Parts: sequence; C-alpha cells; structure tokens
Amino acid sequence: MRAFNDSAPPQYAVEIDALAKTYVGSSKMPPKRALKNISLNIPQGSFFALLGPNGAGKSTLINILAGLVVKTSGTARIWGYDIENDMRAARRSIGVVPQELNIDPFFTPREMLELQAGMYGVPRSERRTDEILKAIGLEDKAGAYARTLSGGMRRRLLVGKAMVHAPRVLVLDEPTAGVDIQLRRQLWDYVKELNARGTTILLTTHYLEEAEELCDRVAIINHGRLIACDTTKSLLGGIDSKALTFTLSAPLDAVPDTLSAFEATLSEPNTLSIQFPPSQTSASEVVAAVQSAGLVFTDLTSEEVELEDIFLKLTRASENDEDDETQSKCETTRRRAP
Repeated sequence: MRAFNDSAPPQYAVEIDALAKTYVGSSKMPPKRALKNISLNIPQGSFFALLGPNGAGKSTLINILAGLVVKTSGTARIWGYDIENDMRAARRSIGVVPQELNIDPFFTPREMLELQAGMYGVPRSERRTDEILKAIGLEDKAGAYARTLSGGMRRRLLVGKAMVHAPRVLVLDEPTAGVDIQLRRQLWDYVKELNARGTTILLTTHYLEEAEELCDRVAIINHGRLIACDTTKSLLGGIDSKALTFTLSAPLDAVPDTLSAFEATLSEPNTLSIQFPPSQTSASEVVAAVQSAGLVFTDLTSEEVELEDIFLKLTRASENDEDDETQSKCETTRRRAP
C-alpha cells in the first residue's frame, strides 16, 4: 500500500457547489428534483458520512461524482478536478463501491482485480492484487469463480475493485450490507488504515452506529436538501439530553414527589429512569437527588445521545419544510436538533 505524495494536496477532496439534479418526467410521471442546490465540502483526509433516508438523494449525488449521472446544474470537483472539464482526472481520483452487486460471475476475484487495474492503467509492478485480496478476506477464494461466492463475499469484492487504482477519494455506498460481523471488522480495519495513509473516505450507511464510530464529519440530506453538516462531536451535542437508569433494591408504586423537578419515570416497579439536560444538571446531582429521596439502587446505567437520535429528529423536522430552498453550508452552519 502506498501513501499519497502530492506536494500540495487540495484543502478539500470533494467540492460541491449548488449541485442540482432534476430527472425528466414523462406523460405519466412529473419531473423529479432529486438534488436541490447542494453545497458541500469534504476535507482532504477526512472520514466523512453522508446520511439520509431512502430516496433522500444520496445515490444520485454519488453517481454524479462517479460520472454515471449527468448533473442539471452546479459544479463538483474531485481532488481539484472538475467532473466535467477534467473528467478523466476526476474519475482517476475516485473509487466507488456501489450498492448493486455488479460482478461478472465467470471471473475469479484475482482476474477481476487485475482487469480493473488494467482498465485504470495501473502498471503490473504497482498492482496490489494480493494485498487487497487479503484485506477483504478473499485470499483463499482468489481462484474461485465469482458465481460461487456468497453475497457478503461479492460485496467485499466490490470494495476491492474500487481500491485497485489507489484512489484519493473512496466512496463506500452501503459497503457492509449482508457482511457478517467478523469480516465487517476486518474490512473497516483496512479502510481505517487507508484513511490514515491519506485516502479520503465518503461513507453512506444505514448502520448509524458505524458512522458514529468511524466518521469525523457527518452530513445529512433529506428530500434532496442538505439539512445538517458538522463534526460528529458537534452534531451529537445538538441534543442536550442524557438519561440515567437506576435498578432499585425495592419496588416502587410511583415516582417520589421529591423527584418532581426531574423527568423521572418507572418502566418497571424497580427500574427508575431520569432524563436531564447535562448542560444544566450534572449526573452527580441526579444521583444525589435519588439518594435524598431515600431510594437504594443496586445498579446504574447511563444512556448518551446517539447519532440515530440526531438523525431521526432532523429528518422528521425537515419533513415540514420539504419545499424550503434554504440550504445548510457544510463549512459554516449547522442546524441544531429541535
């Protein structure tokens, strides 16, 4: 594996400005606006998540970057290369792992990676076929026909195909769908190593826990609009809420009146949950209040805000202003969850 040696790499690996896409309608279907003036900058070297519900416009955006869909208006640059004016250089700078399993069943994984590398003009001396096969867990299947591979193996083979030309930007569109936990971890270890060596990663996934664990920045789109973009840490701070759950030594019939200042509930007679804003109240104050109420607990667990909570609140809020053309700017503004 090689690191990039660009003397002056661009600040942004991907630059998108007012990108729009409208699919032409027909006699039975009206035109469909898939992207509505998206402006998004992805920093060079970042591990970036692009999230959104089904039909939000994620695949359209990725396909425009990959050269598979023609934009209606706006601009997009990959590693400084305009996707239209510098098409060849832009496409050499990006590798895409699609959702669809588009694999020739009569090629072996080794043949497929070698063919893909040849199509990108990678000299034989610089090809990393064995390294990639090992990284994606297909070293022992290198000579097997692709038609004999399981669905998870085929998806990992797609990841390998996207890596053969050592792209500066690697797009992973739902890469772990159908992949078992052990091999998923192996794949992510390799992708994180690529990222550490300079590859910019753009990930779309419905496994929000993966995005939260792996990505340093997150953008959320819905109905073709950018509704949020910020660092993962800042987005997680967008909801001022935390919960403590106490397992009580004795059951309760009702929440004690002394805890009326808190949002306290009994899910079971011996399970007390208290939700509070950590910016105003500390966890130690909540524990002290429970003890002051004369309650004895045998266990205590803490529940933090997760990326899924942010995602659901923001996408639900955006349903009310679907036609609003106001866009968040990735580098300047973020929208707080209500």
